Amino acid sequence: MWGLDFSTVDWNEIGVATLDTLKMLGASALFTFILGLPIGVVLFMASRSTTGWVRAVYAVISFIVNILRSVPFIILIVALIPVTKAIVGVTFGVLGTIPPLVIGAAPFFARLVETSLREVDRGVIEAAHSMGASTWQVITRVLLPEARPGLLAGITITVVTLVSYTAMSGMVGGGGLGDLAIRYGYYRYETTVMIISVIFMIVLVQLLQMAGDRLVRHFTRK
Repeated sequence: MWGLDFSTVDWNEIGVATLDTLKMLGASALFTFILGLPIGVVLFMASRSTTGWVRAVYAVISFIVNILRSVPFIILIVALIPVTKAIVGVTFGVLGTIPPLVIGAAPFFARLVETSLREVDRGVIEAAHSMGASTWQVITRVLLPEARPGLLAGITITVVTLVSYTAMSGMVGGGGLGDLAIRYGYYRYETTVMIISVIFMIVLVQLLQMAGDRLVRHFTRK
C-alpha cells in the first residue's frame, strides 16, 4: 500500500538504532526515578505541613516542577544545550540526549509519585505516627509500601512517555529509532525504514505497558 521495499533496508542500522533507543531509555529511566521519587515524596510531605517555611519550599519546588512539565520536550532539548554540554560534554547522540530526557521526565514522575502518595489512607499514616514512628520510618515503611501499585503504574507511564521523548530527540540528532525514522522517512522519503522504526517503537511500548500492568496486578493482589 505504501510501496514498501524491504530489500533496501539496512537491518544492521535498525539494530544499532534499537540498541541506542534502549540505552537512552534505560539510563534516563534510572536517573528519572532516582531524582523523581525523592522530589515527589518531598512534595507530598511538604504539602501536608502547616509550617510557613515548609509551605514556602513546597511552593518553590512545585513552581519549578510545573515549569519543566509545561515546556514541550523538543524545545527543552534545545534550551538545555549548555547544561547538557556541561554535564556530559556533548549535545548530540545517545549521551547528549540523556540529560534533557531526565530533566524532562523527572518532574512528570515526581507529580505521579505525589499523586500516588495522596491515595494512601491517612489513617494508616496517623497510626504510624501515634506509635512513635519517625518521618523517615513513615515514608519507608508505610507510605512507599502502601503506594506501591500506584508507584509502579507511574513508573510504567513514565517509561512509555520516555519512549516518545527519545523519538522526539531524533529531531536534533539524538540517535535511536526516532532519529532513524526522521532521517530516512522525512529527509530521504524512504517510507519503509520509517514504518519499520515506528513498528519497533510500538512493540517496545506494548511490551513495557504489559510488563508494568502485570507488576501492578501482582502487587495489588498482595
